[in-house]
Amino acid sequence: MDTWNLLLQIILLLLACFAAGGVMVMLRQSPLVGFLLAGLILGGPGSIAVVKAESEIEGLAELGVALLLFSLGLEFSLQRVLGLGIRALIIGVLQVLVTMAVCTLIGCALGLSPASSIACSAMIALSSTATAAGVLTDRSLLDSPIGRNTIAVLLVQDIAVVPLAVLIPLLGNSSGNSAMLPRIGGILLAGAGVVITLYLLLNLLAVRVMRTRSIGQNRELMVLLSIIVGLGATWAAHAAGLSPALGAFIAGMYLGNSPFAFQIRADVASLRIVLLTLFFGTVGLLADPLWMFQNILTVLSLAMLIVAVKVTVVAVLFRIPGTPSGTSLATGLCLGSVGEFAFVLGGQAVDAGLLTETHFNAIVSASIVSLLVTPSMIGMAPRLAAWLNGRVNEPLDGVSQKQLTGQQCDCLVIGFGPAGRAAAAALTNSAERVMVIDLGADGVRHAHAAGFHAIQADASSGELLQHLHPEKLRLVVITVPGFHDSMSMLQQIRRMAPGATVIVRSRYCLHQQDFLAAGADVVAGDESEVGRALAEAITQLRVMETT
Repeated sequence: MDTWNLLLQIILLLLACFAAGGVMVMLRQSPLVGFLLAGLILGGPGSIAVVKAESEIEGLAELGVALLLFSLGLEFSLQRVLGLGIRALIIGVLQVLVTMAVCTLIGCALGLSPASSIACSAMIALSSTATAAGVLTDRSLLDSPIGRNTIAVLLVQDIAVVPLAVLIPLLGNSSGNSAMLPRIGGILLAGAGVVITLYLLLNLLAVRVMRTRSIGQNRELMVLLSIIVGLGATWAAHAAGLSPALGAFIAGMYLGNSPFAFQIRADVASLRIVLLTLFFGTVGLLADPLWMFQNILTVLSLAMLIVAVKVTVVAVLFRIPGTPSGTSLATGLCLGSVGEFAFVLGGQAVDAGLLTETHFNAIVSASIVSLLVTPSMIGMAPRLAAWLNGRVNEPLDGVSQKQLTGQQCDCLVIGFGPAGRAAAAALTNSAERVMVIDLGADGVRHAHAAGFHAIQADASSGELLQHLHPEKLRLVVITVPGFHDSMSMLQQIRRMAPGATVIVRSRYCLHQQDFLAAGADVVAGDESEVGRALAEAITQLRVMETT
């Protein structure tokens, strides 16, 4: 196919993605699902075959995958990882391992070979970062316990893409332990060489070039150098016999921890959107809608099985350390889909001879179904968590019980972020006993520094509130930003402490009446406070100008 026909095919695919994405947005679905459906309908086997350049566009998509991992590496930093909480990160690692173990056993029971079962389990263990994070952002859930747990697990899954991309070709090329061990050793040596070489080139050369005034202050040159670094690292990993994704991710990680990380992330963001669109569109080209229709019962059954396994594994893993049942189950719903990188791993598995076309079609079709229901599952997650947490009084873990033993308080502050610290400042010198509950260790540390009793726990737990003798509370301040979490806490506190004065933070004005109707005495709106602060700043500037 000549260049102009290929360009026309890409334009048709992008136009279809735009239209389908717009329809999905109007239906309150993720636009990425629309991109996938556009590719499913326009090209590939069993479609209307308007797009006929699958192989050429797929080549662009493979390059796009490498650059997506490059942008993922830019987001990776040790500070960000630790900020999500060690417990959630450990659960993320366990989620990948446990899900793979369960799915491998199911695959073997269905007649697949162990190697093929492991390849399928690697695909299924990953969830859709792009879809889940987008829906959580749209619904203002990123700062909620559900959102924090979900993002922590997604981050671990994204990191796991790299070793899984190395594992699958090994499974396909192995002919016994004696042949596999030397190959693993060669890959480890080659990987170490690529890591060391990229470290020297990027930290001793590229970063120093970016520090020069002429280049560092020129946005066009910075974007160009970033793309060169990403593509160069991708080629280097491929030349060394490794997964190209590994080189792209390492290069992004090195630049993501440089002083230019914020600027590079901003510059690459628009390019990442185009690549993500092409990627999801070409994923649709891989599926066969006619095959899906002919085997609809198999596809739906497999999709239900995958979602059930993933939701159950995540819910159990979060429940074990004491996360409330509702929050655990809601986090599982957010992670129940099969992610975009599963299609990349699936393509590797087919190339390695681990999966047949029928197996690949089945998993891809079930994955598409899981992506279609993801926005609905995430939409119902906070309501389900609030309902379940308010009705199931679970016993506290030993640490929480010890911290609460003998503790009595007159005032309760839930959430000790910037808003909570500002509110609690009014209680610093009072004679009243103040208790702070916060999900993060950082908030508890700030509360102790301010002289308050504090516990790291989820305040949506009814059992936790009962241990605080709520009937004796005089004042409760709820400063968490999530609407559903705040509403659940308000309803429980109003039921357990009818005589307490309750002040609630409302992130958006449209929720203020809901909080008042649920029994809040005072509702402080973020939007009104921001508007008031901006007005005061404008007034001060005008006073300064006149003087």
